[in-house]
Amino acid sequence: MLESLGACIVDTDKLAREAVAPGSDGLREIARVWPAVVREGHLDRGALGQIVFNDPQARERLNAIVHPHVRRLADEYDRYAKAGQLIVHVVPLLFETGYVDRVDASIVVIAPEEQRVERVIKRDRLSEAQVRARMAAQIDPQRARALATYCIENDGDLVHLRERTKAVYEALEAAAQKE
Repeated sequence: MLESLGACIVDTDKLAREAVAPGSDGLREIARVWPAVVREGHLDRGALGQIVFNDPQARERLNAIVHPHVRRLADEYDRYAKAGQLIVHVVPLLFETGYVDRVDASIVVIAPEEQRVERVIKRDRLSEAQVRARMAAQIDPQRARALATYCIENDGDLVHLRERTKAVYEALEAAAQKE
């Protein structure tokens, strides 16, 4: 929605996949730590997920491997923005990884827990237990709300979500013009 309003989107989830693509430094580093999760030069994301979503230390180690690569790639992608265009970094672990320190403002999108679970099950074809384990590894939504510059409530239909998103986009544009 922010892209349709004119923002340049840098999706760090996509960059994280690029950071561990076949032949990448990130994948080689993961293979040194967890050789069983790299098969025929490709990352077995499911096998890695089973490890890191059940072991906080393993998750921290994975983040220490992947996040520097993601940040470097994000810096490269920022250069694609047009002059004066808002750049929005989509960052699932915005607060958990300290990425928030790299941005001028932060936005969280919050939906009721059961809606989030249902959406992720449908999108990623995971079990409810897998989704809840991943959610448990993330910041509490109310804590994220308190830390964020802006909060978009995603508890209704797409019309309401677009309206709320547009209001935040306009506030970001106004703030950027003051700088």
